[in-house]
Amino acid sequence: MKKKTNRPWGVLIAIVLAIIFGSWIGKEGAIFGVSFYSIFDLFGTIFLNALTLVVVPLVSSSIITGIARMGNEGGFGRLGAKMFSFYIGTSLMAVLIGMIYVNIINPGKIYFETGHPIIPEEFQGIDQLAESGNKAVVDVILQIVPPNIIDAFSKGQMLGLIFFCLLFGFAISKIEKGPSDILKGFFQGIFEAMIRITHLIMKFLPYGVFCLIAKVFMTTGLSSLGSVALFTLTVLLGLATFMFIGLPILLKWIGRVKPMWHLKAMSPALITAFSTSSSSATLPITIDCVEKRAGVSNRICSLVIPLGTSINMSGSALYCCVSTIFIAQAYGIELSIAKQCLVVFMSLIASIGVAGIPSASLVAILVILKVVGLPAEGISFFIAVDRLLDMCRATVNVYSDSCCAILVAKTEGEKNVLSVDPAKIVNQ
Repeated sequence: MKKKTNRPWGVLIAIVLAIIFGSWIGKEGAIFGVSFYSIFDLFGTIFLNALTLVVVPLVSSSIITGIARMGNEGGFGRLGAKMFSFYIGTSLMAVLIGMIYVNIINPGKIYFETGHPIIPEEFQGIDQLAESGNKAVVDVILQIVPPNIIDAFSKGQMLGLIFFCLLFGFAISKIEKGPSDILKGFFQGIFEAMIRITHLIMKFLPYGVFCLIAKVFMTTGLSSLGSVALFTLTVLLGLATFMFIGLPILLKWIGRVKPMWHLKAMSPALITAFSTSSSSATLPITIDCVEKRAGVSNRICSLVIPLGTSINMSGSALYCCVSTIFIAQAYGIELSIAKQCLVVFMSLIASIGVAGIPSASLVAILVILKVVGLPAEGISFFIAVDRLLDMCRATVNVYSDSCCAILVAKTEGEKNVLSVDPAKIVNQ
């Protein structure tokens, strides 16, 4: 029996139909007294929960097996240096692209010239959010070494989870061969089982995508884009330039691979990230795409992708930078070069450890606003389009992580990375 080629047409059709249906029906649409919004919210949440269900066991098993294997080979120091170099390099590229666009387009100028918009009533207490956001950097640092690893596992605190798994995997590589082999086999089995579960969930991807995106457009609609059109355009241009020009240049120049092949390989993960607005929820599919479709070894993939999901938020860093400078422009505040460099630096720092969940970047933005002395109420200027832009930056976050995995694998001398057109890869 001939196998079918793995193509995302069903999901793309689901996205288009969801945008049309959601914008047309609106939040008040109902059938037999039950609103469509509540129906889509229910099934969309179930799909999202199904994806996040496997995240903790998948991340822990992949990192433990990867570190245990690498500890025996003695190559983690070199690999770690490459990983973090690409993480920081790609995020810095994204932030600088965003800074250039926001200064050229100057989207906040129209707000300043026409008078400040009235702050919505629901944002009158936003200073309380700013105070909590001001402690976010300290909280991120404390999460790295949790006092109770079981509690960190149950809450899905990725930084603490990753730190423990790194230590545990390294310890496995240093104990006697018999117990070490047993533990490595055990966690390898967990990893493969989680990937198999991911394959089952992927069969429902078009339906989950439809529900999640229809719900978003029922709430916001397309009209919300008009009020902050220049800001939306600035963010989208920055993300698109980074994703379709910046990263492909790195893939071509350093990785010596075809960027279009990589884009094809990652299409299921990118579509999932766009619909869920969550790099964490997309993690199982990202790992599967990078390993099975792009040809990166489990040795590289099991480390670079889980770590990148927590600390390599390139799209979020770009968004934080553009949003902060946009707010300054809206208030008519001139940011000096030194201040803008501070915004760039804080965007890099604040984006590290941002939860891979919808709208988590708002907390990071509040931290930056506090540092550079801008009003926290400024986020109300673009809050109407944050959910839609969140879908785009989550997609960029996932793609950036996958590009880092490709670059690390190629610099490690792997030969099978994107050696064939992913469009020819069939379902197993």
